[in-house]
Amino acid sequence: MTDYKLLSEQLKALAEDEPNYLPVLSNASALINENLDDLNWAGFYLMNNGSLLLGPFQGKVACIRIALGKGVCGTAAEKDETLVVPNVHEFPGHIACDCASNSEIVVPIHKDGKVIGVLDIDSPSLNRFSDEDKAGLEEFVRTLEAVIQFN
Repeated sequence: MTDYKLLSEQLKALAEDEPNYLPVLSNASALINENLDDLNWAGFYLMNNGSLLLGPFQGKVACIRIALGKGVCGTAAEKDETLVVPNVHEFPGHIACDCASNSEIVVPIHKDGKVIGVLDIDSPSLNRFSDEDKAGLEEFVRTLEAVIQFN
């Protein structure tokens, strides 16, 4: 079981000396990848010219740009809501960056009330993400929003 409170505290500590988004998101993706079991991708997509652009991540190569409303990431960003997908193969319009991914969770990231990106996590297992994971990762993103400095 993941200690999301501890994960958020570690994130705060990592951002104390340098709150710039690039190193903070890089370390955040590493924290998630190291502390959550059964993942094959953990990272960020950031809003850029009206779509999501690949940001720091841990895992295999990934899709570079995702349109709003497309796939799990684009849909979560457009709807501004966390999406937990037990089986990505049943999600209409799923974008298969890695065919080994079977479940996914995407949490929107905000600045000044607007979606500026998403945290995206994939697993090779079906039904990997629980309500506890959803709540913990939403808290992790709230911590991220509080400590990070975007341009």
